[in-house]
Amino acid sequence: MPEFMDVHHGMVGITAEGLKEAHEADLAIQGEEDVTFKTAWADPETGVVFCLSEAPSKEAVMRIHERTGHPADEVHEVPLVV
Repeated sequence: MPEFMDVHHGMVGITAEGLKEAHEADLAIQGEEDVTFKTAWADPETGVVFCLSEAPSKEAVMRIHERTGHPADEVHEVPLVV
């Protein structure tokens, strides 16, 4: 299954707890779109959050994030991994 890296902007001041809550919200419904969220990273100072997932499509990733209240600003397929 393809991997995707998505990017969220505007989350300045996000805490570890806030990131965990957002990630857990995605995990709770990810199966409805056949998405598997693997990891999330955040930079509270710049407000940028990154999420790595496996999914059937970019659109599936976007739908999960939209439904959990934190839509992704960018979603990129990751075709090569070293």
